[in-house]
Amino acid sequence: MRRGLFLPKSFFPVFLLFTALLVLGAIASVLFGARSLSVQEVLGGLFGAGEGVYEASVVQKRVVRTVFSLCCGAALGIAGVLMQAVTRNPLADPAILGVNNGAAFFVVCGISFFHMNTAREYIWFALAGALVTAVFVLGIGSMGRGGASPLKLVLAGASTSAALSSLVTAVLIPRLNAMDEFRFWQTGSVGAGTWDSFWLLLPFLLVGAIAAAVSAPAMNALALGDETATGLGVKTAFMRYVAALAGVILCGAVTAVAGPIGFVGLLSAHVIRALLGPDVRVLVPMSALAGAVILTVSDVAGRLIGRPGELEVGVLTAFIGAPLLIMLAMKAKVRAV
Repeated sequence: MRRGLFLPKSFFPVFLLFTALLVLGAIASVLFGARSLSVQEVLGGLFGAGEGVYEASVVQKRVVRTVFSLCCGAALGIAGVLMQAVTRNPLADPAILGVNNGAAFFVVCGISFFHMNTAREYIWFALAGALVTAVFVLGIGSMGRGGASPLKLVLAGASTSAALSSLVTAVLIPRLNAMDEFRFWQTGSVGAGTWDSFWLLLPFLLVGAIAAAVSAPAMNALALGDETATGLGVKTAFMRYVAALAGVILCGAVTAVAGPIGFVGLLSAHVIRALLGPDVRVLVPMSALAGAVILTVSDVAGRLIGRPGELEVGVLTAFIGAPLLIMLAMKAKVRAV
């Protein structure tokens, strides 16, 4: 059974609002940092009309950082929607389900045992770690009476994430060189983004976004229950795997190039759901937009708060997202184990 897409009345105002925020966030990302630049300096750096070599270099670096941040935020926003839809759990997020730490653990193993030191090398290990962790958490959360429940999945994800953090520490402690390299990546940052890392991320973002768009109607049907979805002609198992794999690809790719950044998917999905409703076909593109805004604005805020250095964006999103998670957990109606 197919239904047309009916946009909520508030769609266009919300779309315009987030588009405006995206533009303002991108402008602020280029203007502000350890040293703020004027509009004239930015234009000169962009078009080669300025006299300062330093200003031109800073502008070019900030432009790359901004584009990279927007793509990472969009990918995490889509991943959050998909994981919440697949698990039918409003608390699902790559960080909460342990997927980030799974990717991080495999990257640590790559750094420690295979001497990897570039994002191009990290990305395949990160994707493998994210996939293995997602399968493990879903498997553990599905055991016992009643199968997978929201509470069981959150508990399985939290336990797995804690165990993986311990394993990361165990691998790193006797390897000081690997620890020095890993500690900068672990906090989650878009500051090291380059055009190379952007082009490395882009194919995974496109594949994940296309898979999300294809599976979105099925995710709406799955929200009614597997039996109802099957009655509507949905291949429940196949479409669930497609959506889950898309979420893992998006999360794993971002983790490889930017480190484990948590809570962006949770924040963007819940903000958009509160404004526009639960239709996954609407949530996917709008959460991508919201995720890009949240990560870019958080990055700018981290630079302003941490002057003359900067506060890594992964720290800031965790600081904002943790209270939201607590609030949602207190309000969520979840079944007992």
